[in-house]
Amino acid sequence: MLADLTGFQRDLLFVLSGMETPSGSELMSEVERSQDRPVLHGRLYTNLDELVEAGYIEKGELDGRTNYYALTDDGYEKLRARHEWEQEHLEARPAAGAD
Repeated sequence: MLADLTGFQRDLLFVLSGMETPSGSELMSEVERSQDRPVLHGRLYTNLDELVEAGYIEKGELDGRTNYYALTDDGYEKLRARHEWEQEHLEARPAAGAD
């Protein structure tokens, strides 16, 4: 369940959903660009490994030294359900001055 993940892990899933099998360094660059802040190497790879273990992403080998990451079908479905939940709550917000 995505509610059990950290905000950073959910952010990784959202960023990864818009990329096609990026390497870890490509993913790190995109997260840093989208959040306008640096991401520590250890933090990124620890969280990626946890997401692999949870079954939300898969990790494969591009070459002898570089891995790629991709959202699994389960990861995508959970991410989509989370997005729908967020949308419902955003749309339920009362209009300003509607009291």
